[in-house]
Amino acid sequence: MMKGNILIVDDNKSILSALDILLSVQYEHVKCLSTPNQIVSEIRQTNYQLVLLDMNFKSGANTGNEGIFWLSEIKEKSPETSVVLMTAYGDVELAVKALKTGATDFILKPWDNSKLLATIQSAIQLSYSRNEVSDLKQKEKELKRVINKDDKFIIGSSPQLMQVLKMVQKVAKTDTNVLITGENGTGKELIAREIHRLSKRNHEMLVSVDMGAITETLFESELFGHEKGAFTDAKEARAGKFEVANKGTLFLDEIGNLSFHLQAKLLAALQNREINRLGSTTPKAIDIRLVCATNKDLPKMVEESLFREDLLYRINTIQIEIPPLRDRGNDILVLADFFLKKYAFKYDKPIPKLNKNTQEKLLKYPWPGNIRELEHAIEKAIILSESNVLKPDDFCLRPINNCKTDIDSLNIEAMEKQLIAKAMDTHPGNVSAAAAELGITRQTLYNKMKKYGLV
Repeated sequence: MMKGNILIVDDNKSILSALDILLSVQYEHVKCLSTPNQIVSEIRQTNYQLVLLDMNFKSGANTGNEGIFWLSEIKEKSPETSVVLMTAYGDVELAVKALKTGATDFILKPWDNSKLLATIQSAIQLSYSRNEVSDLKQKEKELKRVINKDDKFIIGSSPQLMQVLKMVQKVAKTDTNVLITGENGTGKELIAREIHRLSKRNHEMLVSVDMGAITETLFESELFGHEKGAFTDAKEARAGKFEVANKGTLFLDEIGNLSFHLQAKLLAALQNREINRLGSTTPKAIDIRLVCATNKDLPKMVEESLFREDLLYRINTIQIEIPPLRDRGNDILVLADFFLKKYAFKYDKPIPKLNKNTQEKLLKYPWPGNIRELEHAIEKAIILSESNVLKPDDFCLRPINNCKTDIDSLNIEAMEKQLIAKAMDTHPGNVSAAAAELGITRQTLYNKMKKYGLV
């Protein structure tokens, strides 16, 4: 017995009997109807892979209009079901009309059994293939929904943040390239996700790439993909980030960390709107919305010949500067309240409150690590505190005031270097733990340690 449910609809009982005898011994389920009026209820009850449908039911009719009507009804109710039409009239024009309406094939009475069986088997396989494609599309849709789901929120109401969000709303509906700038921990990725969420591409994926974590040897493979055998470990073909993001948004984080010679390869892909997988000479067209982010001064890097000017123009159609947390006033307390609830729930503790002195301490602290540092500070305080009221001493913040340089004149990179050095002192020899505390990847931390001569 072969897989497949078949529904036969014909007003000629001799035809029904002959087809029933022929097909019942070969297929799992065969049902015969002598009137088309029961078709809709039948296909709702049973998942049919094939309907063998007569073209004419009224005595003396030979226009095929009834068959075309019921064909349309079947395709509307069950698009994946294959429909093979049967008629005693060999009308080519009618056959073409039936195929355009959605018929899988067209057979003439009387039929040749071997040809009929071959047609039926092909139609059933086509139905199974359509179902597989439909299932894959549904899974892909669900996967995109899960991937695009973001449990993080843009929190705050300061004028500085509202100005940023107003700009986001303006640019999101367009396909223009956006460069997001700002210090580490200010929420650049959240802004990128908000741009994608508000864009026309939000039903497709946003693909994030940490440019600081990609080694030079893997750059082309990661971004452009590779064919099987393109290099030693290429045991199978793989799509790169550009292909995965096709029709969606590609977010290149820490774009300023990309080496100068790799910038040329990125620029070529953006200009040509196509990529070549490693090991392939066939270009693939790409359709992406590009969003980049960096904490570096790219114009200064251009002056120092560290960043290509033409690439900067390409990625910087619109620039959005994210304000540091210290410039957002009471947003600090709003964010603190959010993190208090988040981590109290996570660690199954009562939600603590901040006393007045603690609030003043959080408001006065410059937060060199921005929102990420605030979040980690709140988490640590909740873990270690045994009280429902958090006091200033519950927050182990960096002694910025003890630095030799005044905070207003302290260089951001110098602050970042001190923060990294402190994290490495806290976790000697454990780069992974230090990276986790700083809220960055291990590779990014290692790159920064090399930059500041800490290795």
